[in-house]
Amino acid sequence: MDNSKKRSTLSWVLEFAGMNKSSYVFSVIFATISVLAGFVPYFFVVKIVRALIDGEKDMHFYLVQCGIISVCWLVNKAFHSISTTLSHRATFGVLAEIRRRLTKKLSLMPLGDVLEDSSGSYKNIIVERVDSIETTLAHIVPELISNAIVPVGILVIMFTVNWKLTLLSLISVPLGMVFYGLMMGGSEESFNNTIVKTKALNDTAVEYINGIEVIKAFSKTKASYEKFRVAAKEGADCFIDWMRRCNVWQNLALTLLPAQLLTLLPFTGLFYMQGKIDGADAMLLIILSLGLVSPFMVVAGHMDNLRKTGSIIAEATSILGKRELVRPETMTEKPKGNTIEFKDVHFGYNEAEVLHGVNLTIKEGTVNALVGPSGSGKSTIAKLIASFWDPDKGSVTYGGVDIRKIPLAEYNKNIAYVSQDNYLFDETVMENIRMGNPYASDEDVIAAAKACGCHDFIMNLEKGYNTIAGGAGGHLSGGERQRISIARAMLKNAPVIILDEATAYTDPENEALVQRSVAKLIKGRTLIVIAHRLSTIATADKIFVINDGNVEAEGTQEELLKNSALYKEMWEAHISSKDSEVA
Repeated sequence: MDNSKKRSTLSWVLEFAGMNKSSYVFSVIFATISVLAGFVPYFFVVKIVRALIDGEKDMHFYLVQCGIISVCWLVNKAFHSISTTLSHRATFGVLAEIRRRLTKKLSLMPLGDVLEDSSGSYKNIIVERVDSIETTLAHIVPELISNAIVPVGILVIMFTVNWKLTLLSLISVPLGMVFYGLMMGGSEESFNNTIVKTKALNDTAVEYINGIEVIKAFSKTKASYEKFRVAAKEGADCFIDWMRRCNVWQNLALTLLPAQLLTLLPFTGLFYMQGKIDGADAMLLIILSLGLVSPFMVVAGHMDNLRKTGSIIAEATSILGKRELVRPETMTEKPKGNTIEFKDVHFGYNEAEVLHGVNLTIKEGTVNALVGPSGSGKSTIAKLIASFWDPDKGSVTYGGVDIRKIPLAEYNKNIAYVSQDNYLFDETVMENIRMGNPYASDEDVIAAAKACGCHDFIMNLEKGYNTIAGGAGGHLSGGERQRISIARAMLKNAPVIILDEATAYTDPENEALVQRSVAKLIKGRTLIVIAHRLSTIATADKIFVINDGNVEAEGTQEELLKNSALYKEMWEAHISSKDSEVA
């Protein structure tokens, strides 16, 4: 259950701070000392003013007072710097912990839940949004303390000097607060509107950039750019309209709130002429009044940042509150072998059920194929085997054990999954393959590449194995990315290998090479293949024909050609298309 809304932003920040929580505590202590050091000089300024009025000519007296003020100034600045350093240390720990938890959470969530939101949305929250709260969290502790405590101390001193003049100096404050209240009217709605419009702009921008190749290829530049332009305009207008509505009230509030001298000067002059206050106290009140309200305005200025921080923390914790794949921490029952079995498995995306009571058995050490029309549920079955989702009903067992009873990290060691949408990191080709086994040597990587028919084309790249693949493997062709992904899966040396249309972008010559290489490498392992090119799986030990979320038939190719009308139809269509290609 998502409890993020029941907790305050502060409680989340302190939890994320973890071991760095003490840095925040010491930051408060040093900030308080800094504030006190900045407050003490006012007393010595009073002594200097009184001495000047009384005609004191002893320079030693003035030098001592100035020396003390200088020491206080140095302590103020030094301790403020220490406080800020500590708060920055704690804040960077908070940001790192938020990102660690978010990235770990995404790996624990069902894939379907992850895909409900765009990659741009996750990237915006994890990178830009989280990063934007650094300034607020790092500076809010020392600045709020100093700007909140100092005015209170100044006000106390002013009341002890002359409470009547102090009250008269504050006449402009309630008037300013009235205009401040008018400025803040509807701010919650306006703020939420900016959050929604900014999120939409970021998502649209990422979508536009990631899809630019398709946009240009299909001449959708104008329509796609128009969507981006509208999002950008709305993203700007929501701020402009908010500021325009608040502009007059804000200016009036900022003018009146710090205007203590408007009433203090004339009344102080009157009181002085009537002998109700001496010159030293009059000067002190005037000096103190200059620093009375401005710090409070700085605090008020932080309110928007605090609200923004609260909103971002809420976005992050809403992700942290989403459901996870239910898995134990430790192994309670060890699988016996790696036979995979579906028992009355039902599964759906949101409200639409895709699999309707699937029953099938994939025996250990065999080659198995899932075939059927597009949208029949083949990839869904493969992803359930890979534990990307949990069944809504029924069970998927591995070695006789329900995979929900096997720790996720332990189960993942047994599965190597290669899809048609192969993702490569912006690293060298060598490192992308090595991700299948971080402990593999360069020789192991090269051996896997050779076995999968990758070595020759890799050596023809600009820097061979040291060539950077680019973001998402963008520097390589689709076929090259697929073959590198297969090499990575082979290097993992998992007992179960899933190839989900993994050779879709590979040309026939290289596909045959990959198929031969895979055949050599899968000895003793379980292979599950999803393929539209039926000729590539004709020799499979068992072929499962999936149709409309059900296993319609299963058997060898020879058996299916006799007993399955759908498979026979698909095979004939495949042979016909191959003949037309040859012709």
